[in-house]
Amino acid sequence: MQRVTGIGGVFFKAKDVKAMAAWYEKHLGIPFGDQSYYGFKWVNENNPAVPGTTAFSFFKNDTNYFSPSEKPFMINFRVKDLAALLTALKEEDVEIVGEMQDYPGMGKFGWCVDPEGNKVELWEPVDD
Repeated sequence: MQRVTGIGGVFFKAKDVKAMAAWYEKHLGIPFGDQSYYGFKWVNENNPAVPGTTAFSFFKNDTNYFSPSEKPFMINFRVKDLAALLTALKEEDVEIVGEMQDYPGMGKFGWCVDPEGNKVELWEPVDD
């Protein structure tokens, strides 16, 4: 019997649910509308025969990878053009963490921080 088939969602508490949804909609383009929920439905557009993947991973408790956030989680979003998005976020006064990193075979990574201090990882995978 197959049990887990992928990530069904990422959920976390927020002090102001509406403000957080509005921030993610404005700066990352997630169309929440009047909801506090959005369901991503996707197929690898560049190769529909190969399904996309979503990572589920653990980090050691003493990792600095989530810094400057002190939260015990971090969300990774797939993006199309990371360099352009990071430029737009800087222009919107969103806090950017570190410099964009490019890992052969994996893709490009960048980071920002949302209004409640959660570090957000942005990933432009090589399969896109």
